[in-house]
Order: sequence, then structure tokens, then C-alpha cells
Amino acid sequence: MTFYRTLSALHGDLFSGKTTCKQVVLNYLENIERHKEINAFVEVFKESATARAEELDLRLSNGQTQGKLFGLIIGIKDNIVYQSHLSTASSKMLTGHRSIYSATVIERLLAEGAIIIGRLNCDEFAMGSSNETSYYGPVRNPHHLEYVAGGSSGGSAAAVAADLCMASLGSDTGGSIRQPAAFCGIIGLKPTYGRISRYGLMAYGSSFDQIGPMSHSVEDIALILEVIAGEDDYDATSSSIEVEKYTSRLNERNTYKIAYYKEAIEDPSIHPEIRSAALKLVEDLKNQGNIVEPVSVKELEYIVPVYYVLSTAEASSNFSKYDGVRYGYRAEDASDLDSTYKKSRSEGFGKEVQRRIMSGTFVLSSGYYDAYYSKAQKVRRIIAEKTNELLSAYDFILCPTTPTPAFKIGSHIGDPVAMYLGDIFTVQANLVGVPGISIPVGKTQDQLPIGMQLMASKFQEGKLLSFCHQILSDK
Repeated sequence: MTFYRTLSALHGDLFSGKTTCKQVVLNYLENIERHKEINAFVEVFKESATARAEELDLRLSNGQTQGKLFGLIIGIKDNIVYQSHLSTASSKMLTGHRSIYSATVIERLLAEGAIIIGRLNCDEFAMGSSNETSYYGPVRNPHHLEYVAGGSSGGSAAAVAADLCMASLGSDTGGSIRQPAAFCGIIGLKPTYGRISRYGLMAYGSSFDQIGPMSHSVEDIALILEVIAGEDDYDATSSSIEVEKYTSRLNERNTYKIAYYKEAIEDPSIHPEIRSAALKLVEDLKNQGNIVEPVSVKELEYIVPVYYVLSTAEASSNFSKYDGVRYGYRAEDASDLDSTYKKSRSEGFGKEVQRRIMSGTFVLSSGYYDAYYSKAQKVRRIIAEKTNELLSAYDFILCPTTPTPAFKIGSHIGDPVAMYLGDIFTVQANLVGVPGISIPVGKTQDQLPIGMQLMASKFQEGKLLSFCHQILSDK
């Protein structure tokens, strides 16, 4: 049974007649069943994926032109809607919700020949850093089943890492693509805000959310980004800036000027093996002719508080539509409108979602708006100015993706502050709107993956992907 780590390898076998799309799909379906204990999928699209594969095989046999992603086996996070399929954001609130339309990214994947094999487990409404808040239970790390896969796109990361699909789509509000990618040892990209349409993505924090690809291969990340990026009339925040041919830049070899956060490596709270991996990467990059310099940014200590004030405020507003009236879960014993709202929301949302809605409602409330929300917006602007200033002097900012490797399931869930602080290195990219990527750089002695993050200026995904391809090719 063959599993593919690159689309080019799959195409080699498909176009030479060594295999068919249907056989490839059947292999992945069998592997998904074999590894059900990972709990990466909340639903597998056996029938539609098989039918899609047969359709693509017929096109190939008839000599029809194939799309860029012909035969790519891809999974989608459970908060990205797909017409006529269930989409629940891994929440009781949306049990049985079947979408009447597809997200723009889904339409673009299908137009280029991708095969969507299922919807992937995630933290409820993308709120979490360990994939333990899901209504369907936690996702387990394929490298060590007692450990978390990360969140909120834990299913998206674990499915790729365990060869249950070739690539996946996740969403990233404060690190939800990059953190699980680091925990599971794969590549995860959060593009520039506005680079990819958010139409069809269930909103958490609308000024932060961004869809992005996850894969073993920089080449596939680049190709998927080419397909799904670009302006969309259904999303006013999508950018009209022309989409690069990212794949054409991957073989560029250049030297760059890179900043790394001194505090992010030297702080005693950083796991020692992550610190060692970061220092080794710094030395390797210097040896390859790059300029790599330490920088200190005092605003780092404000990044997490600012993010959680603003993102929960946006969640409080976005989640008002889940009221037990229009759609979604409705409490059976509600007696009037008021009790319908209260009971449906109390029973339909999990504890973490309730916590964030309440936090957001508090910071927006009369008497606290100026003290929290308004002030956080001002600090966000300062952080953006400092980040952009730094990226005008350097090509990239380097730091660990996470302060620790994956942790044991159940070990952090009772301490939300500790969980939130795990986002300390990833939320900056979302606050500012710049692209960030996590790449695997090794493992700990316990065989848990280590990821490093690189950030670049807005819409510099081409340069970012080219440099990551160079780093991984030199390993």
C-alpha cells in the first residue's frame, strides 16, 4: 500500500498507469479505518470521495486536461463548509448542520481536481490549543498517542502526519495551523490576512481568521496556495493583489537577513530541546551565508493578552447568531424565548467556548470597553508598527513555533492561562496580518516533533516558501 508525501510522486504513478485515483482513495480509506484511534476525522466521505476518484479516472482515460491538484487526497477542517455535507465546527451546537453551499476554497480545490476525503476534527469552533475541546473527543498525536496533536487544527495536522490524507486545510486565528503542525512534525502555513477568501469559514475572530494548507511538502503547500489564494467577490477582506506562481520560486537559492527573538530562545520557560534546536538552526543559517541577528522586542509580553481581549470580543459578536432559534441546537425543555436562548447556548456550547464568549462580552461591556477593548486595539497598532519596522530591516523573523513540544492529553486542559500562553510565538502573525509558517526541524529525545516558525512581510509568501524549501532541502 503506497502513500504519497508529494503530489508530484502521485502524478508520476497516475500518469504512468501504475495506479488510479480510485485505488489511491481506497488505500487512504483503509488507512483511516486502521488508525481510528487517532480520532483525526469526524466524518469520512467514502461515497463522495470514491465517486470523485472514478470521475477523475474517466477524465484521464479520455485524455481530458487535468487540474493542478489532480488526484490530491485532501481533508478539510470541520469549520470549512462543503455543500451537501455536514459541517459542525466540532460542536454540539451544530449537530446535524448540513451546508447548502461550499466555501470558496472548496470550490477552487475541486476545480483543480482535488479529492476531498473527509472533515477533520478540531477544537470546538476553533477555540483551543490542544484539540481537547472538540465535541467528538480529543485528537491523538500520531507520534505518541498519549499526547495532544495541538489545536485548533489538530485533526488536520494529525491526518497528514499519519498518512490519512496527503494534505489538509486548517484555519489559523492565533496559531491554529502552525502549532499543531509543529506538534505533529509537518509544515503548516498561515498566509497573509486577505490572501485567501474566508467565505465559507465559520467565523471565530474575523480580523484574525485565515485558512491555510498543511502538508509534508513545501512544494504542495505552494501549489495549494496558488490554487486557493486570490480575490473573492464574496469576501470583502480578500486582497486583489495578484497571486504569485509560488512553485516557480522554490528552487531559488539566496542569502537573507534574519532576526530572531532573543527572549524566545533564552527564556527559562522554553523547553531545553527546543532551545537547542533553535540555536542549531541559527548556526546552520549563519554557516550558509545568511545574516542572523538577535533582536529584543519588549512588546512580546503584551501579545497574548491583546490577542485574547480582541479575539474573544469578536467571538462574542460572531456567536450571537447561535441562539437556538434560527439553526443549530435547540434545548428541548425551553418554555419561552428567554429560556430558549439561555438553555440552548448553555447546553450547545462547551466550556471553553462559553468562557471565551463571556470574556469577550465582558471586555465589550459598558464601563470596560475603553479599559480593555479600546486599549487592546491601540496596543495592536503599536505591535503592528514594531513588527513591520522589524520586517523592513530583515527578510524574516525566526522563533520557535511553540515554547514546548506536545504535552500529554489532560495535563493542561484545567489551566486555561497555561494553555493560552502556549500561543505566545504564533499570535503575532495574526495580530499584524503577516504570513507565518512552521517547519519541522527535528525531534526531542521522547520522539516528539519540534517546529520552528518564520514570519515575513505581508504578501511575501513566495519568498517565505522558497526559503523554507531551501532550509529543508539542506537538512
